[in-house]
Amino acid sequence: MWMSASLSLSTTSSLVFLPKTTASALNKSSFHGIQIGCACPTQSSVMSSTLRSPSLAVVRMAKREEELKEIRAKTTEELNDEIVDLKGELFMLRLQKSARNEFKSSEFRRMRKRIARMLIVKRERELEEGINKRLSRKLDRQWKKSIVVRPPPSLKKLQEEEAAAEAGQSA
Repeated sequence: MWMSASLSLSTTSSLVFLPKTTASALNKSSFHGIQIGCACPTQSSVMSSTLRSPSLAVVRMAKREEELKEIRAKTTEELNDEIVDLKGELFMLRLQKSARNEFKSSEFRRMRKRIARMLIVKRERELEEGINKRLSRKLDRQWKKSIVVRPPPSLKKLQEEEAAAEAGQSA
């Protein structure tokens, strides 16, 4: 026998208890959950309809194409240096997050995407030269081992500002 009790919370929502009582389930609990119904539209459906406007997509595509043109204009060595710098910046962001300092969470995605675009351009150049996947990975391992650890540009900037502040206080 099914029994249901309905309790109205407001005009748009309802709360339904659905207990299940059978002869085989005497040992177990007869409570099998709460079903909550809502007649209001969800925020995600409203947001997705505004994000899918064609004008926003065109602007994003234009920015991405512009950034790819800028990346393709650089030499492979410049790309390697910028990849190392961006990975250092990403590390600094992770440190700020772990230390609970203020940071822009959107920077994580932006940096990861930029690094990925640079690596794609780097791989495209390898393919043009006829370097296969296996040799590419070997060269990549060699390149990673040859990287000299250096502080990222943002940390260098902070160190220079602190040095300038100390020089100003001592003078």
